[in-house]
Amino acid sequence: MTSVYLYAVSYDLGFAPNPFGGICSLACCKPAIRAGAKDGDWIVGLTGTKLRPALRCVFAMQVTRSITFDEYWADAEFETRKSRRNGSAKKQVGDNIYHRDQPAAPWVQEDSVHSLEDGSQCPLNTAHDTRVNRVLLSERFIYFGAAAPAVPADILANLNYARNPRDMRKYALAEAESLIDWLKPQVDAHDNIPLDDPINFDSSSKRFSATRQRMV
Repeated sequence: MTSVYLYAVSYDLGFAPNPFGGICSLACCKPAIRAGAKDGDWIVGLTGTKLRPALRCVFAMQVTRSITFDEYWADAEFETRKSRRNGSAKKQVGDNIYHRDQPAAPWVQEDSVHSLEDGSQCPLNTAHDTRVNRVLLSERFIYFGAAAPAVPADILANLNYARNPRDMRKYALAEAESLIDWLKPQVDAHDNIPLDDPINFDSSSKRFSATRQRMV
């Protein structure tokens, strides 16, 4: 049965999710969603308390496949998604950052949004991200970014989300049908190309501090 995952996006850098190159990936953060979402499920990110005004739709992706971190790192298809902190804004927010020398070896975290301020590995972010060894990929998505539209109030009311926004909610497709019906024509009208830059794209050179719980 198809499910719909709805969550509040804290920072929209183009890192989680990463909507560039015709694919939308969720490789870091949101381990509960990465653990549970199946092919065909929808993931929808809305602005929340950290991105005002709230309850705008940042992106929606339908999961079309999933792979492990090591597969993500080794596959030439995803080479351009590797983080390059001395590169363009898109390169700086690359989410293909975890790999191992062998299956039982410790995780290596490349210099990235989730590294420490000096570029070294952040144990807290590494543990949080890799506790679910799964990258979600979508070739059917819409990414609004800074052009994020407000979700109609009646749809939020049907979801009981307007008055009770949470970090993540999971719905059966029938429960969230009005939201998906609103999104589908917009998804189908665009060819997996971001409609605007990420809301926080000017912060692409910053890093997320797991101890401070903010960008630094």
